[in-house]
Amino acid sequence: MRILIAGIPDLTKNYENALRQLGAEVQVGLSPSSVSLFDALLLPGGGDVDPAFFGEENQGSLHIDPALDQAQFSLLDAFIRRNRPVLGICRGMQLLNIYFGGTILQDLPTSAAHAWDGKDRLHTVTCLPGSVLHRLYGASCLVNSAHHQGLGRPGSNLRITQTAPDGVAEAVEHTKKPVLGVQWHPERTGFSFRQPGLADGELLIRYFLTLM
Repeated sequence: MRILIAGIPDLTKNYENALRQLGAEVQVGLSPSSVSLFDALLLPGGGDVDPAFFGEENQGSLHIDPALDQAQFSLLDAFIRRNRPVLGICRGMQLLNIYFGGTILQDLPTSAAHAWDGKDRLHTVTCLPGSVLHRLYGASCLVNSAHHQGLGRPGSNLRITQTAPDGVAEAVEHTKKPVLGVQWHPERTGFSFRQPGLADGELLIRYFLTLM
């Protein structure tokens, strides 16, 4: 199986390592010669998406790169049109929500409980019964967190399947397509990063690979 990580080389090592440990062939880039060469797409974390993509003025978004946004949206569109699996992580989940017509809360009122502070924050999440996340992690689990934004209105056919105690969406699953996203970072909670009591990110990434 071949996975495209729609990101910038040297900023995606943890994602690459996680996928390769599970036997996947990985390429990182924003302009592959052909998306038909890949079985699935991973949208990694990073800075905030330009609010213009969801019809708003900047109200607290940081580290905006519209060219990166456009390249990732173009790749996402190509994979969605081919009905190929997509996993969005952190910023990647927000890209998914915007692509399907949703919005972003540009600076969470409770961002202090979620934002990077020299290290990941940790908090519990509740998993929606019947969802993939519930099957993998049960009714609740502990996840890491490194974001100051969150989902506003969910995009079309996106179901919120994990929520933090403050109501922030922590995972989404598409009801018709092999598409899911998490606001937390499974590549930093599994494999060599595994910690007792913390949701094992390897379970989620393994599940993603079964969608191919």
